[in-house]
Amino acid sequence: MIGGERKRGFIYAVVAAATYGMIPLFALPLYGIGGMNPDSVLLLRYFFAILIVAFMLKVRGRSLRMKHGEFLPLLAMGVIMSLSSLSLFGSYRYMDGGIASTILFVYPVIVAVIMAVFYKEKITLPVALCIMLALGGIALLYIGDSGKTLSLRGTLLVLFSAFFYAIYIVCVNNSRLKRIPTLKLTLYMMLFGLPLFVVRILWGGTFTMPSHWYLWGNIVALALFPTAISFICTTKAVQYIGATPTAILGAIEPLAAIFIGVLVFDEKLTLRICIGLIMIILSVTMVVAGANINDTLIHFKKLFPKLKRRKQR
Repeated sequence: MIGGERKRGFIYAVVAAATYGMIPLFALPLYGIGGMNPDSVLLLRYFFAILIVAFMLKVRGRSLRMKHGEFLPLLAMGVIMSLSSLSLFGSYRYMDGGIASTILFVYPVIVAVIMAVFYKEKITLPVALCIMLALGGIALLYIGDSGKTLSLRGTLLVLFSAFFYAIYIVCVNNSRLKRIPTLKLTLYMMLFGLPLFVVRILWGGTFTMPSHWYLWGNIVALALFPTAISFICTTKAVQYIGATPTAILGAIEPLAAIFIGVLVFDEKLTLRICIGLIMIILSVTMVVAGANINDTLIHFKKLFPKLKRRKQR
């Protein structure tokens, strides 16, 4: 039987992953029906998300004051995360949202490569095989039926998004940002990332508002579900079951995006795409769970102890 806290942790992790996978559900109608561009969508998403997180901090009575030496790292992380968001949202204009969300899920593999190159962490044979498996999955998604490929621009945008997100994870786990409370870090990260969209709009871009009043619901939902709720549930899940199981359950993110794409946006789900999805999700899950694989095998082996042979007389 699963204990009460672990059960709640699994529920939080599932909700966190599923809500993050809702990004295409709320973003794609803003492009198609609303006629908006990625900069406008992200500007409004960040603006409302900042209000939501600031309200959460205020209710909890947490201080918003930055300590000495925190400004530049927070500024850098804000720019990096805004570039990641801009790349991902830009890719939705060139490919199905479910496919884009799945390719994005290779970021843990990129984290492993960065840690090996810059922090001298050893890439083991299983990790190397996982990287090859992920690249093979991306190739299956990229090469479509009858030789037709996905948009090269869209694919590169998603990979850039995964790369920037991987840099963010590495920096947060290997710098003074690790000591900043998560809500405060998230607030300033979005606050410092917001000007990028403003600058892009002012320098040659256009700011578009939703063409229909009901699309404002998509804007608010985009800030609430994939941002605030997903963040809260992720934090709770890590507290109850730890980071590794939470990250493993993050594989639900691309599955949720694919599920939404098929049901809502009539995206096609072929056998080739299914195999590609399985390869990517399996590779990343193996990377994330790699540290616990040996322990799991040891516990499994203990379930079947060897029988002692009787000495022959």
